[in-house]
Amino acid sequence: MNFQDEFRDRALVRNMADNIRAMAARLKGPVNFMEVCGTHTMAIYQYGIRSLLPENVRLVSGPGCPVCVTPVGYVDKAIACTADSGNIVATFGDMLRVPGSRSSLMEERAKGADVRIVYSPRDAVALAQANPGRRVIFLGVGFETTTPTIAASIMEAARLNIGNYLVLASHKTIPIPMEALTADPELALSGYLCPAHVSTVIGGNAYKPLAEKFHIPCVVTGFEPADVMQGIEMLLAQILADESRVEIQYSRAVTWEGNPKARAIMAKVFEPCDTAWRGLGVLPGTGLAIRRELASFDAEKALAIRVPEGSENPACQCGEVLKGKLAPFACPLFATACTPESPVGACMVSSEGTCAAAYKYGR
Repeated sequence: MNFQDEFRDRALVRNMADNIRAMAARLKGPVNFMEVCGTHTMAIYQYGIRSLLPENVRLVSGPGCPVCVTPVGYVDKAIACTADSGNIVATFGDMLRVPGSRSSLMEERAKGADVRIVYSPRDAVALAQANPGRRVIFLGVGFETTTPTIAASIMEAARLNIGNYLVLASHKTIPIPMEALTADPELALSGYLCPAHVSTVIGGNAYKPLAEKFHIPCVVTGFEPADVMQGIEMLLAQILADESRVEIQYSRAVTWEGNPKARAIMAKVFEPCDTAWRGLGVLPGTGLAIRRELASFDAEKALAIRVPEGSENPACQCGEVLKGKLAPFACPLFATACTPESPVGACMVSSEGTCAAAYKYGR
């Protein structure tokens, strides 16, 4: 077996499911475990993990998709950047079809706006270098996983004196929103399957304040079926032992310290700020803004972008889905008015969105 197949072994996963059912039979009541990683959400739907669990062990999808939690006002700002023919808007593919208040980047591109898909921030820097007479505005959306590479692109542009490279920043950090969700009595969360990609950067230690403050078990878990199932086993073991601590199941990729070099690069370019999350509102200290000394690379400041306050489709339930309070199937728009071909909300657009996962695998 190759390294991946070991974690997809059906007999192994079935044995884990049997063990989980035996552990669940000893619980005093039902438990709600939340994953806050879009790749986890996709894997849980793809491999039918929920169907392997007893009724008193429930998985809840949280705000783990960076595209999904980006508010509609940011999309409006990105669209505003396309109005000047001297601008090239560069973006990862997921952002192209996210609805703004009145349009999307895909619609604007169809009207003639220069919107290009890139596969890394370095591609956007190269695009700026190749087009010195035009501004290249990269849409910097993501959690701690992608933020270091975007920080590195700004440092590279500064080193090469590429003054026409700008970033429209909407970077977010994950631990504080997890605290806000834990404090919500309506969710009644019992434990977390902590994000794996993010944890390679911030490390397992980042969740210790959450576990200690709220007495909630946390397990950093990988993405394969056996990873997720073992993560659930570890959470149940903590609950049965009346413990609340951080454990790392995904030890083949995640350490307690994370990646100090990546965090140092982030700190050189970005500083904490208050920022808006779709569904959660403005959360203090959860955003990352470009530092004042690098303001010439900050698209919002350099171009003085001003747009009216964004407005979402009032029928869209993405905010409730992102908080784990509504399953995609409970949304009246799901798979009817809202589909991947004609999305109403961001959760149906992104490849890591809960609604996209449910549409592709859950039906």
